[in-house]
Amino acid sequence: MRFAFLLLVLFPITELMVLIKVGSLIGILPTVALVLCTASLGIYLLRQQGLNTLFRARERMASGQVPAREMLEGIIIAACGALLLAPGFITDIIALTGLFPLTRHKIVDRMLASQRWQAGAYTQTGFYQAGTDAPFESDNSRRRPEIIEGEYRREE
Repeated sequence: MRFAFLLLVLFPITELMVLIKVGSLIGILPTVALVLCTASLGIYLLRQQGLNTLFRARERMASGQVPAREMLEGIIIAACGALLLAPGFITDIIALTGLFPLTRHKIVDRMLASQRWQAGAYTQTGFYQAGTDAPFESDNSRRRPEIIEGEYRREE
């Protein structure tokens, strides 16, 4: 609760302080031009990286794989796009950091390596642990369907 308060109150104040300081150093018009340039670069990267991530996700789904990495990248790209809506240098720097592929890939790698993000994937036959072919050992997991092997022939 305190973190949310600090985020909602102190962050905009800090953003305004930075804008005022930069405006006093280089002037009002160059400051506004700089904010518009960073926002334009961010919008360009948002569109480009968003489409690239979408196409990669489609390719993975078409090959039968779960696009977990692409989904996390999509969430980061969407959050960075929301940050671009707020005028200011701090939000633009954070957004541009998330929109550049190299830094975004490192963020996603850390997220996927974290134990918190290791979830099971749901398939048609039940829940499976991430990275393995073994089903979860729990009472509420679905059982595999019973397969009866046999031969048949069609007579006409």
